[in-house]
Amino acid sequence: MPDLRTRTADALSAAGYAAGWRVAGRLPAGVVGRVFDAGAALAVRRDGPGVRRLRHNLRRARPDATPAELDALVDAGMRSYARYWREAFALPGLDPATVHAAMHPHARGVAGALAVTRSGRGVVFALPHAGNWDLAGLYLLRELDRLGLEPALTTVVQRLRPEPLFRRFLAYRRALGFEVVTADDPRAAHRALTGRLRRGGVVCLVADRDLTGTGTDVTFLGGPARLPSGPARLARLTGAALHPAYPYFTDDAWGVEVGAPVPPGPAAVQHLADAFGDMIARRPWDWHMLQPVGAR
Repeated sequence: MPDLRTRTADALSAAGYAAGWRVAGRLPAGVVGRVFDAGAALAVRRDGPGVRRLRHNLRRARPDATPAELDALVDAGMRSYARYWREAFALPGLDPATVHAAMHPHARGVAGALAVTRSGRGVVFALPHAGNWDLAGLYLLRELDRLGLEPALTTVVQRLRPEPLFRRFLAYRRALGFEVVTADDPRAAHRALTGRLRRGGVVCLVADRDLTGTGTDVTFLGGPARLPSGPARLARLTGAALHPAYPYFTDDAWGVEVGAPVPPGPAAVQHLADAFGDMIARRPWDWHMLQPVGAR
């Protein structure tokens, strides 16, 4: 059973997130943006473990950056991360049609990747922790509907602590229209994912960090790493197309880049790592990786 300190920290965390959801959608966007930017700047000045890890990861993405350039990149990365949370709190109140219209000019490769679903073949989109991946999923649902396809997708989430916070995140993503399954019930997750793909549907999986210890060793951003093998394994098992995808921010909207399909076979996870590396290197400030990515 968690000790008193852990329970207190969990309660404060849950209360903070709940307050964010209540307030962020009600205040003027400019005010909320300044508050979250100030929080990002404070985090950079404090230089805690997450910021130091982000610096390490961004150095892998931009190995030739000078110390001053890396400082600027970390600052931009934390502001991007803060924007993700600001938008996550406000997203339930946004109009999906408005989001789709704003993002559509900056969405590359989505329609081409979805074309195979017309013949009954599924699609797996594998993406790193970048931009606003929830909003990219919302865009994808609207795009599926626009193309006359079933507006549905399945994704997997990790269980969070405390439980009330986890339930709120589940409700949040399900309210957006996602079918969400939890990683701590692997059999149910497997059934949901393979079922969606075998029906010619869409699955979206975050795949730049191995949380289970069962991933595949690869070279990623010039160094050793271990990435999840799940997206490649699902594609191989169901015959689905596997595409890397990179959500990102523009100044006043959002974008997503979908790469070419990853060839099936034993090197599929390495191909995915290479595609992620190229995408991250072009827009590293929108890669929100505040955890280790190296091999265990």
